[in-house]
Amino acid sequence: MANTTAVYARIDTELKENAEGILAKLGITPSGAIQMLYSQIVLQNGLPFEARIPAKKPLDISKMTEEEISNEVLKGLKSAESRVYTVDEVDEALHSRYGI
Repeated sequence: MANTTAVYARIDTELKENAEGILAKLGITPSGAIQMLYSQIVLQNGLPFEARIPAKKPLDISKMTEEEISNEVLKGLKSAESRVYTVDEVDEALHSRYGI
């Protein structure tokens, strides 16, 4: 048997239950997920995701008027329209980033 040690952490009950439900659907045990996280921390020499405070808070649409929501949707559409890529550009990006 591999040389193992225990890791103990206290987390929010609802968070734990939600995460373990997702892990179960993926066929991953909580211990397996922690092992994966620690492995990635070692491989990345840091957290395997960006840990920072967002520049601004996400919008809460429950507190927005219909006009404000429409304006935000229009901003999103304009942003999407400005980011048009050719098939060759997508292929090159996938190849350079992921080797595929």
